[in-house]
Amino acid sequence: MSTTLIARRPASIRPSPSIAAKALVTQLRAEGRHIIDLTVGEPDFVTPRSIMEAAQAAMQAGDTHYTPSNGTLSLRQAVADKLIRENGLAYTTDDIVIGCGAKQLIQTAFAATLDPGDEVIVPAPYWVSYPDLATLNDGVPVVVPCLGEAGFKLSPSQLETAITPRTKWVVLNSPNNPSGAVYTAAELVALGEVIERHPRVLVMTDEIYEHFVYDGQYQVSFGRAVPALRERTLIINGVSKAYAMTGWRIGYAAGPRLLAKTMTGLLSQSTTCPSSIGQAAAAKALSGDQTFVVQARAAYETRRDRAVGLLNAIPGIACQRPAGAFYAYPNVAGLIGRRTPDGTRIADDLALAHILLSAGNVSVMDGTSYGLSPYLRVSFATSLETIEAGCAAIARVVAMLD
Repeated sequence: MSTTLIARRPASIRPSPSIAAKALVTQLRAEGRHIIDLTVGEPDFVTPRSIMEAAQAAMQAGDTHYTPSNGTLSLRQAVADKLIRENGLAYTTDDIVIGCGAKQLIQTAFAATLDPGDEVIVPAPYWVSYPDLATLNDGVPVVVPCLGEAGFKLSPSQLETAITPRTKWVVLNSPNNPSGAVYTAAELVALGEVIERHPRVLVMTDEIYEHFVYDGQYQVSFGRAVPALRERTLIINGVSKAYAMTGWRIGYAAGPRLLAKTMTGLLSQSTTCPSSIGQAAAAKALSGDQTFVVQARAAYETRRDRAVGLLNAIPGIACQRPAGAFYAYPNVAGLIGRRTPDGTRIADDLALAHILLSAGNVSVMDGTSYGLSPYLRVSFATSLETIEAGCAAIARVVAMLD
């Protein structure tokens, strides 16, 4: 097929680096290689039985048909109940949209709001899809580097400098993928004061990792911290991470009713609606017993401590202790410029990730993909045994470098 048949828009979009890494691990394993996978951005736990039973009950009851495009009333009510109970935010079911995962809702929100040339401020390090989803919808991603010395967090002065007359969105992700940074209520208030001075600017707050905050701390929703911006704030969340439901593909958004209505119209012309069975399962997840989430958080905290300790024991690597999510984001500046036994110079974190895979059979994500170098993203959403084996493999490769 001639490439002239393909529109300009898809050509500007990269495949998701994290999905590509997962596919490469699968391919190498199929070829017989033993790969230690520290790229995974999903829980290694199985979806709780009570949630699966809710899905089974829905099927047996004949709940296997189209639903409203914005989701079933029962799930939207479960989301509304969750938001008031856990986040102190009052939304009605008309303010809530259910989608086929949080990613679809981010894409749909951008499609609903971005005109060509509108700017989307994206603090780096960022989840890999934010810039591309903005570009896909004719927006212009404005990446603002947030250095490790600042806790990987956007400052009010950086935000003020980044805002222009073309700014439409500021994207905040707390807890952050990949750094694990968690904004305090005071930090969100300070950012909100800047945004409040710019009436055209909207806030997208991605809170998909909200339940995974450690050391006795907790996540504060931007909407709770800055109620004055409620009509300019879109909350993005879902059940994938908290309930080990990545394959169920159910996310939700809560925000201004006009935006929710517009997003619903767009969804009606794309996926029509999310899976009715998945929605029944998600309603159970949000409204049922939360013991699984508490136990998962405790397991991740233990894994985090082990991963950070092992990474910091490797010469040339310095790893901050992430406050949330389930990733470590070690600085590998001390390894850049060194050489492998065959004389290959490690030019950047992308090259380092390649060397770790080829020489150590351990797969990690490069910081370049997340907009801030030189770092690696190391997932601890896996067993302690895998974490220990992976870090040992990294240490062996590093020991080989000149």
